[in-house]
Amino acid sequence: MAAVADKSGEAAAAAANGNDNNSSNLVVETPKSESKEFNVQTLVDMFTKLNPLAKEFFPSSYHHNQTKNDNFKVVPLDKQGNENLSNRRRRNNYNQGRRKLNGRAFRAQRDDSIRRTVYVSDIDQTITEERLAGLFSNCGQVVDCRVCGDPHSVLRFAFVEFADEEGARAALNLGGTMLGFYPVRVLPSKTAILPVNPTFLPRSEDEREMCSRTVYCTNIDKKVSQAEVKNFFESACGEVTRLRLLGDQVHSTRIAFVEFAMAESAIIALNCSGMVLGTQPIRVSPSKTPVRPRVTRPALH
Repeated sequence: MAAVADKSGEAAAAAANGNDNNSSNLVVETPKSESKEFNVQTLVDMFTKLNPLAKEFFPSSYHHNQTKNDNFKVVPLDKQGNENLSNRRRRNNYNQGRRKLNGRAFRAQRDDSIRRTVYVSDIDQTITEERLAGLFSNCGQVVDCRVCGDPHSVLRFAFVEFADEEGARAALNLGGTMLGFYPVRVLPSKTAILPVNPTFLPRSEDEREMCSRTVYCTNIDKKVSQAEVKNFFESACGEVTRLRLLGDQVHSTRIAFVEFAMAESAIIALNCSGMVLGTQPIRVSPSKTPVRPRVTRPALH
């Protein structure tokens, strides 16, 4: 390697001082004024015989971590020593195609869910999700039912998703049906129901009963404390037995799960949609998940 470095240095000096560009033989003057005749083709042949996979071409850290992490990859080169661009294009096209396929599959799944969902409005405050799902169960298998509070009305709205499109089409015929004190309106939905993580769904009858006493609150001002959220709902609705206030650094607002001592308090809490808590109007809807007690993990010794 030292010999190669010396000869490459001589070639560089020859290229800088040479006046005859048409000559293949260059004369190099060394510091000792020694005259040497050097052929450029010899240098080219010498470099082409080097093995790029030789040990001295790899950093020492690669050999040390080779069994742990194989992040150092050799890029295939062409005959001129350049990176093989066809392989790079092939990899990029594959990744882009995979991303397009995933996005296309997601949109197709979402569109299918929208076609199987209906939008129900003018729902009485006393109507639970179970009762609403029972009304539409005659049209087909109900996969999900989500009742939401409307901050601009004392009535509520909901999304009902069926197992197939036939159930959704049959549900449109129930528009005008009296449910509670008001006739409901049923229209095709323009959005799909956001699925809930199955691990958070109720696992027993006790947890399902907890859900009937729990509301899901969104758009909570980050400056509002947990004690202020609890005082807000207790003063307007009733005793709060458990409250979970959640947030992160990404979203500008927070969410909360509020569990009441009585199911009637949870129904009253739905009327709090649109009320200002801190500086933001909150949105309240029935909770699909119970507020489970936090598990205390034993300290590590």
